[in-house]
Amino acid sequence: MKIIISQVEKNSIADELGLCAGDEIISINKTAPRDIIDYSFLVKDEEIELHVKHKSGEEELFEIEKDYDDDLGISFESAVFDRVKPCANKCIFCFVDQQPHGLRKSLYVKDDDWRLSYLQGTYITLTNMKEQDWQRLESFHPSPLFVSIHTTNPKLRAKMLNNPNAAKILDDLGRLKKNDIKIHAQIVLCPSYNDGDELLRTLDDLKKFKKILNSLAIVPVGVSKFRRENLKTVDKKIAQFVIDAVENFNREMKKNVAMASDEFFLILGKEVPEKKYYGNFAQIEDGVGAIRLLKDDFEKCKKKLKKSLKNPCKLTLLTGSSAALIFNEFKKEIKVKGLSFEVIDVKNDFFGDKINVTGLVTGGDLIKSLNKNKVTNAIIPSVMLREGTDEFLDGIKISDIKKDFPDIQFYIIKDCYKFKEIADIINSL
Repeated sequence: MKIIISQVEKNSIADELGLCAGDEIISINKTAPRDIIDYSFLVKDEEIELHVKHKSGEEELFEIEKDYDDDLGISFESAVFDRVKPCANKCIFCFVDQQPHGLRKSLYVKDDDWRLSYLQGTYITLTNMKEQDWQRLESFHPSPLFVSIHTTNPKLRAKMLNNPNAAKILDDLGRLKKNDIKIHAQIVLCPSYNDGDELLRTLDDLKKFKKILNSLAIVPVGVSKFRRENLKTVDKKIAQFVIDAVENFNREMKKNVAMASDEFFLILGKEVPEKKYYGNFAQIEDGVGAIRLLKDDFEKCKKKLKKSLKNPCKLTLLTGSSAALIFNEFKKEIKVKGLSFEVIDVKNDFFGDKINVTGLVTGGDLIKSLNKNKVTNAIIPSVMLREGTDEFLDGIKISDIKKDFPDIQFYIIKDCYKFKEIADIINSL
C-alpha cells in the first residue's frame, strides 16, 4: 500500500514543508491511513507527526503544530489507499460484464466498496461486507450510502446477483436503520424478474425503512448486443406500471422519495415531471431528473440568446438518441437569425441500437456520424469522455478526431444538465 501525493495546494502547510506530487506518506502519528477517511481524522489533530518518503527516496519526519481544523493541503489520486473492495456478484444485468474485449482496463473494474459509496456516490450491494467492515462503518457512521437493492425478495435477489449473500438484504438494511445510516437506494428494473408484483413487494418492504430512505431511483435495465442473458427491455406497459407504482409509494410515504428515471417517461412519450418530483436531484447520476434540469435551464437561456449572427453559421450537437429527442424540441424554439442549429442522433453501433444514452457513445460511432454529415462546428458532451481526459470508451481521443477532421471546430461542453454552455457558444459566434 502506497499513499502517493498527487497535488499540493500552494501556500498550504504541505507546501511550506516542501512536499510535492510524487512524495509518499508513510504514516501520520505512526498510523498508516487506509483511505481518505482515516487520513481526514488523523490530520485533524493539533499536533501531527508526519512521516514522508520523498521522490528521491529520502525519508523525513515532520512534527507539525496547527489549529484543529487546518488542512495540510494534500490531494491524492485515489480515495482508497489500500485495496478497493471488489464486487463479489455476477449480476444478470451488470453492464460491465456485457462489454466486449479491447476497451480501456478501467471499464472492466467492478468495485463494491462502502467507502467509495460514501465518498464518491458509487452504488454498493452490501454482499461483500465482513463483520470488521460493519464494525468500522458503525463506528464511523458514514451517511448517506448509495445502495443497490433491486429486490427485497431474498431468493430472487440471490438469483439476480448470483450471490447467496445477496439474500440478506433486509437484515443489512435493518442494521443500517439501527445505526441511523441514511441511504439513496436503486432498483434496476429487469422485466420478468423484479417488475410487477415483485416490484410492489419491494416497495412495500422499503416502507419499513422510511427513517433512513433518503431517495429511491428505479431505472430500466440496459441491454447491449453483447448481453449473454436473454433479458427483455422495458415496454410501454411496464413503464406505466413503474410510474404508477412510484406515485402510489410516494403517496403512502407522504413525501416524494421514489423516482422513476427519465427513460420511463421517454418510452411513453410523456413529459417528465416538474422539479419538485426529484427533490434535491440526489439520483441525477442515474439519469433521474436530467431532462428536467436541462429543460428548465433551456427556458432560462433561450431568453438570453442573441437575436442574430453577424455571419451565418451552422452549429451541430452530436449526442445519444435519448438526448437528441430533447434537443430537437429545443431546436424549434431557437430563433437566432443566421444560425442553423442541427442535432445529430449518434447511432450506437458499438453497443447496439437498444443503448441510447449519450455517455455510452464511442469515438468510432461519432466518427461515422461525422463522415455521414456535413459539420463545421461540432458540440460534444463531455459525458462521452473519460473524466479528466479526452478519451472515449473505445480508446479513441478527441485529439485523434480533430486530426482526422481538421476543418471542424470542436466545442466540448462540461455540464450536460444545462443549456448554458451551448447558449454561450451561440452568443460567441
